[in-house]
Amino acid sequence: MYGGIITLIQKLKVKNIIISKQKEDNDNLKEFLKIIENKNNNIILVEAGKRLEIEKDIYIDILWPSDNSKVSENILNNNSIVAKINYNKVSILFTGDIEEKAEKEILLKYKINENILKANILKVAHHGSKSSSSEEFLERVSPDIAIIGVGKNNKFGHPNKEVINNILKYKTEIYRTDKDGEIKVKTDGIRIIEVITNRENK
Repeated sequence: MYGGIITLIQKLKVKNIIISKQKEDNDNLKEFLKIIENKNNNIILVEAGKRLEIEKDIYIDILWPSDNSKVSENILNNNSIVAKINYNKVSILFTGDIEEKAEKEILLKYKINENILKANILKVAHHGSKSSSSEEFLERVSPDIAIIGVGKNNKFGHPNKEVINNILKYKTEIYRTDKDGEIKVKTDGIRIIEVITNRENK
């Protein structure tokens, strides 16, 4: 489950590791923590309402989960960290592996402050699985760009065609790693300047 993260830690210099409070209920995560305990990483425990200041005009708002609003169904996926990275006027919403059940809870949680979920870029939940990306959630986020992290010819059939169609309803531009390879987004904090892929090399 954490093999990819371990590889990243081994190949890249990682200073901080952000983990949600669901770790208290997650034996796999405790095992992961044992692996990294000797690597001098700073573990940051977060929940909804936490803001992480990165540098001037750049910060991360943790939107989900919180201790009093965890989803008991498929707990690891539905209690993934949902975080919004803000750089001046440009924002990216990262949704982890949440499913429709968590999306509904998140929509309810931020019903009064609807703009908190709106983002220029959406990292589509759970690799574009049919269990996520409900129309109501997509409408609230209303992204200009959707990015789907998914393996080529994966056995799960991700991303789901219905999810793709739902995203396209909002005239959102879709990028996906199985077709576009590595995806980079350039922004000056005011607008999205360009999206760079290595599709021509695939």
